[in-house]
Amino acid sequence: MQPPSPPHHPGERQPWGAITAFLLPALLLYAGFTCYPVLRTWWNSFHKVLPRRPDEFLGLANYEALLLQDDIFWRAVKNTLTWASISPLVEVSLGLLLALALYAKIPGARLFRIAWFTPVLMSYVVVGILWVWIYNFDWGAANAILRAVGLKSLAHAWLGDPKVALPSLVFITSWMWTGFNMVVLLAALHSLPSEVLEAAELDNCGWGRKLVFVIVPLVKPTILNLIVLSFIGKMKIFDLVWITTKGGPLWATETVSTYLYKRAFEWTSFDLGYPSTIATVWFVIVLGSVLLLSWAFRQRQKLEY
Repeated sequence: MQPPSPPHHPGERQPWGAITAFLLPALLLYAGFTCYPVLRTWWNSFHKVLPRRPDEFLGLANYEALLLQDDIFWRAVKNTLTWASISPLVEVSLGLLLALALYAKIPGARLFRIAWFTPVLMSYVVVGILWVWIYNFDWGAANAILRAVGLKSLAHAWLGDPKVALPSLVFITSWMWTGFNMVVLLAALHSLPSEVLEAAELDNCGWGRKLVFVIVPLVKPTILNLIVLSFIGKMKIFDLVWITTKGGPLWATETVSTYLYKRAFEWTSFDLGYPSTIATVWFVIVLGSVLLLSWAFRQRQKLEY
């Protein structure tokens, strides 16, 4: 047995040199690549920032123009919030159903687990290109299947019709991330206390009642955390939209991230102040939404079993 470590005395000097040596590199990187860009973005939001010109202070003019006059921004906010509200519920619900199927050890469970999780391993660029081909009106797999089964009238230009473009992209992200939620929820199911499940079976609790009154309440914290994580991811969605539609048609799929990018790098105004205003306002909206969700989902009483 090793001898016990000597007790720590209040007057003993801390190894601040070693602590600083370990923390300083990480703190410098965090300050340089996170803190400074955030503060600089906030500063730029009050100025007109043009190349090779001194910053021109505008006060709240950018915020006034954004909040009161920019209809495209509010269209992008509506699209993003719609996406972030629907997609997490779909992903987590389907992920729970798939996790329950694997937990029940259906035939071919190992094969299904690999197949359902595979989309998570793809990047948004690959997924975007893949689904652009699938959604192609003339030779895409989606319309080809509809025509083959006699539903030719349902064939659409899925990414070219403003009415169905956003739901089509929501479907893609749900298809892509359902497997991730499935794996996390499956791990949560396998960690459930066997005593509780056995007690429910002894009380002649059927599978449906056991699911509603035992399993779901026990995995509720995991479900809520997955909803919050998915919500945050959808609030900053950019890659998939840029690869597939670039915000079109007619801003039907415009998100705040794509609109910010266009205002910063594609518009001919060359002003970084207004895009910084968009980023600042959206940061406040996302932060407030996450805090609101966290407060709403907070469990007031710990689950005991």
